[in-house]
Amino acid sequence: MCGRYSLSKSKIDLEERFQAEMLSDFKPRYNIAPTQLVPVITSDSPKGFSFFYWGITPDFGQNKPVAQKLINAKAETVHEKVSFKSSFQSRRCLVPADGFFEWKRLGKKTKIPYRFTLRDESLFSFAGIWEEYEGLNGEIQHTFLILTTTPNSVVEEVHDRMPVILSRENEKKWLDKYSNETELLALLKPASPDLMQSYTVSPLVNSVQNDSPGIIRRTSPMDQHGNYTLFG
Repeated sequence: MCGRYSLSKSKIDLEERFQAEMLSDFKPRYNIAPTQLVPVITSDSPKGFSFFYWGITPDFGQNKPVAQKLINAKAETVHEKVSFKSSFQSRRCLVPADGFFEWKRLGKKTKIPYRFTLRDESLFSFAGIWEEYEGLNGEIQHTFLILTTTPNSVVEEVHDRMPVILSRENEKKWLDKYSNETELLALLKPASPDLMQSYTVSPLVNSVQNDSPGIIRRTSPMDQHGNYTLFG
C-alpha cells in the first residue's frame, strides 16, 4: 500500500527533471494524502503536468466507481481487473514524488512512521493509472491510482507492499501508447534496494492537516516512552 507521499521539490525542479511544463502554481508538498489534487504526467499529455485527484472520485462526481475508496491498484492484477484494465491499457501516468511513507507497528498501540527515498533524495515517479468522470456541473474531473508491488528488502522491514518506482528509461516506456501488455507488466517490479534508503520521521505525518518541512526531517528511532529527536 502507498497511502501518503511527499513532493518537496520546487516547480523548476519538477519541470527540469521531467522535461514537462507546469502552467499552474505549485508549492512543495510534504504530506500528500488521498483525495488531494496533485501533479501527474499522462500518456495523453507527456510534455505537461496535469492536476488530478488521488484515488477517490470527488464528491461532485455523478457516477462514482465501485473502486471509489481505492487509492492503489496491485501491479500483479491491474491488467486483469475489470475496474482497472481499460486504464492500464490506455490511461497511464507518472506520479512525481521524492519520498513515500509507511508505518511500522511497535507493540499493540504504537506505529512508527518511516520515509522511503532514493539514496540521493532526488525526484522519481510512481507508475499510475488514471480515469475521468463527469461532475455534477457537467465538468470533467480526473482521478488516479498508484500501482503497488511486492516490497524490496528496504521496504519489507516495515510493510508488505511498496509503490512501483519507475526508472527514467521505464518512464518513457510506461507513457508510450505503443507499449504492449507484456512490456508494461515487465516494468512493474520492486525498485532495487541498492537505490533506496529509509528513516523514521515525526508523527506529524499522521495527520493530513500537517504539511510542513518538519514532516520529512529525520528523527531518532522512537524510544520506549514514545519520544522522538529531530536531526538537522
